[in-house]
Amino acid sequence: MAGAAQAGTVTVVTSFPKELTQAYKVAFEKANPGIKLEILNKSTVQGISYVRELPVGQRPDIFWASAPDAFEVLAGQKLLENVAAQANKAVPEKVGNYPINNPQGLYLGQALAGYGLMWNTRYMAANKLPAPAQWSDLMKPVYFGHAAMSAPSRSGTTHLTVETLLQGEGWDKGWNQLLQISGNSAAITERSFGVPDGVNNGQFGIGLVIDFFGLAGKFSGFPVEFVYPDVTAVVPANIGLISGSKNPEEARKFIAYSVSTEGQLLLLDPKISRLPVLPPSALGGKVPPAYPNPFEIAKRAKVHFDSDLSEARYNVVSSMFDQTITFRHKELKAATKAIHDATAALAKKPNAQGQALLKQARDLAFTPLVGTSMANDKEFLALFTSNKKDAASNKQVTGLEDRWNTQARDNYERARGFAEQALATAR
Repeated sequence: MAGAAQAGTVTVVTSFPKELTQAYKVAFEKANPGIKLEILNKSTVQGISYVRELPVGQRPDIFWASAPDAFEVLAGQKLLENVAAQANKAVPEKVGNYPINNPQGLYLGQALAGYGLMWNTRYMAANKLPAPAQWSDLMKPVYFGHAAMSAPSRSGTTHLTVETLLQGEGWDKGWNQLLQISGNSAAITERSFGVPDGVNNGQFGIGLVIDFFGLAGKFSGFPVEFVYPDVTAVVPANIGLISGSKNPEEARKFIAYSVSTEGQLLLLDPKISRLPVLPPSALGGKVPPAYPNPFEIAKRAKVHFDSDLSEARYNVVSSMFDQTITFRHKELKAATKAIHDATAALAKKPNAQGQALLKQARDLAFTPLVGTSMANDKEFLALFTSNKKDAASNKQVTGLEDRWNTQARDNYERARGFAEQALATAR
C-alpha cells in the first residue's frame, strides 16, 4: 500500500472530448488506486507546441489524439518513447493497408476512425433536403447554407478529413471540391466540436466530421444519421508516451489499460461511440448490432491514407485553407451563391456568352491558388516546416500567406462579378 500511496499523477495531453476522457479517468483510477489521471485538453496543434516547448523532466506524460501525422511529427523530433511492451497482442497488425501500431513501437493505435457526413433528419425533412452520400453531393446548389465544417488549423480531426479528401481525389480536384463545399457551407466553426453540436441541435443540417462525432450523436438519441463516403479512410487514433515526462512508469500503465479489453469496451459507450482497435470477435459479443465494423469499412475504403504525405504538407494545407477559405468565407459564399443563381438561370435560357462568363467565374472561385506541382515541391514544403525561429523562412511564409489572402479575395469578387454578368445574359 505504501507504493500506491506514493503513486504520482499521469498527465495526458489530448484533443478528445470530456465524455471520453472522463470515462477513462474514472475507470482507470478505479482499477489503479493511488494513480491520478490529469487531463490537459488542447487541440492537436496546440498540444504538439506545448510538449515541444517544455524542458526534459517537466513534460506531460501522454499524448492522445486522432491524427497519425501529429505522432509522426513528435516521433521525428525524438519526443516519444518506445511503448511496444504495452501493446495488446490481440490487436490486428493492420486495418486495411494501414498499420494500427507504429512499426517502430513509438505509439499505439487506441481506437479507429473514418471520415464522413452526419446530418439532422428533422432539419433535412423540414428543408426538404435529400440525404447526402458523397463529399461531392455537398457541392450541389440544393445544399447552399445548410452544411458546416471546421478548419484544419483548428482541429486535428478536420485536418484528417480534409487530407483524406485531398488524397482520395488528388490535390487539384480535392481543393476544387473543398472550395465548392466551403462556399456552400453556412459556417467554418471555431472548433471541430462546433460542427456535431450544431447538427445535433439543428443549427446546421449537415456536418463534415470524423465518424465518432456522428455516431455518438446517433447512439445518444439525437435525430442524426452518419455515412462513410466512398472516398474515406480508416486510420488509428493513437496514444504515446512523451520522452522526458514526469511519471513515465505509471503512464505506461494507462497506455496498456487503454488498449486492454476493458479499456476498449469503454469506446462502445453511446456518448463516446468510437471504433475499437480490437476486432468485434475479441470483445465478447458486446458490440451493438448496428455498430460499424472498421475492418469491413477499411476493405471498401478508396483511400489508402499516407501519413508521411500528410505530415509533409500539414502546415501548407492548414495555411491554404485559412487564407482562402476561413478568412475569406464571406466572399467565397457570395461568389458561390452568384454562381448557383447564374447556373440555374442559364439552364432555363442557355446562351454562349453566359456560359463563357460562368466558366470564368467557376475557374476563379474554385481553382486552388497552389497547384499540384508546387504542392509537391520539396523546397516549397520545407518553407512551412522550418523552425519558427528562422526569421527568413517566417518572412517568406507570411508573404505567401498575405498574397494568398489578397488573391482569394480578388478572385472571389471577380468570380461574383462574372456570375452576375452571366445571370444578366439569361434574363
